[in-house]
Amino acid sequence: SKLAALFEHPLYNIPVPEVTEKDKLFIINPMEKFSLRSSGSDEWVSSSKAETLLPTGKTAYDTYPTWLKFHIGINRYELYPRRDPLLPTLLRDLATQRIVSSVQKSGGTQLKLIMTFPNYGQALFKPMKQTRDQETPIDFFYFSDFERHNAEIAAFHLDRILDFRRIPPVSGRLVNITKEIRDVTTDKKLVKTFFISPAGNICFYGECSYYCSTEHALCGKPDQLEGSMAALLPDKTLAKRRSWRSPWRRSYHKSKKAEWELNPNYCAQVRETPPYDRGHRLLDLIDMTILDFLMGNMDRHHYETFEKFGNDTFLLHLDNGRGFGTHSRDESSILAPLQQCCSIKKSTYLRLQLLATQPYRLSDVLREALAADPLAPVLAEPHLRALDRRLGKVLVAVGHCLAR
Repeated sequence: SKLAALFEHPLYNIPVPEVTEKDKLFIINPMEKFSLRSSGSDEWVSSSKAETLLPTGKTAYDTYPTWLKFHIGINRYELYPRRDPLLPTLLRDLATQRIVSSVQKSGGTQLKLIMTFPNYGQALFKPMKQTRDQETPIDFFYFSDFERHNAEIAAFHLDRILDFRRIPPVSGRLVNITKEIRDVTTDKKLVKTFFISPAGNICFYGECSYYCSTEHALCGKPDQLEGSMAALLPDKTLAKRRSWRSPWRRSYHKSKKAEWELNPNYCAQVRETPPYDRGHRLLDLIDMTILDFLMGNMDRHHYETFEKFGNDTFLLHLDNGRGFGTHSRDESSILAPLQQCCSIKKSTYLRLQLLATQPYRLSDVLREALAADPLAPVLAEPHLRALDRRLGKVLVAVGHCLAR
């Protein structure tokens, strides 16, 4: 296994700083316990009663569902640890847990659903919009592109292979539109958009600002639909997040260019602007830039951080559905922060060099990671080959910086 060998490499065993209580997103209440409602049930109930008995040698934490353990494990330095024993279980839960509720997520340009499980866990479902071998039409603007379910799955695994670990876990899932969406939804607006197509398939389209119409309906075969299931982050009422506008945000205008596209010395003014004027925020942004270039994502207008940790923490790499849309061309403008600032973390650079070598080739380790997903194959082969080509271009860009 190339993937196992990669994670054993010394570059993937650099210790994170010691995590103190103030570095944790949550403090555990030792009295809060969870148990199944009854034998044979998959519904969980919580209890704060001190007299609740626990099996010998078990703590309250041991009774928590996997999604809650994931939330509790988030700290200032990482969303989840490198050798996280919870990860396989959490991915399996996302793919198999019974769906008890399904409602449309408000906001955003395209349809997304929030699915709830019997153990109170929730996932963000993005449905299949195009097949693996379709490319985004060359005349499409980046802001009118489809969001792809397989891009969300591949982005999670790529982010982990790069050792960023800033994307919440994502699994593919085959959903029954009738039993797992229509029959369990309480969303009256969503219900009104279900219909049976001329081919006899169950379809729906929801409400959103793009692609929510009968012309862009999501149809099953006859009611089976592929999608990505992403573990939701803690509710914002419990763990506030701050949204930051990216300095290299595109203009989102059909003819206007952004300032960074016109000013080659743009990075100098970014370096003088908080929070980029100190710490590792700019380097973290360049990490995100490299991730986006590798998967061809031009739609990174904002990013988020957990407010509790201030400016000294990692960036969350959310909403990656517009990645992996094209494999035949590389969008070099995505690399502007790296090219203009000529800065990169040494650890990131060394890992990129490692992933360009035969024993750990990026396309091979990502192919292996994606093979375990329920919807495998997740990416068409040309997309995997494009990763190796783009990785070479990132290394060339760093080489030009070193030469300068």
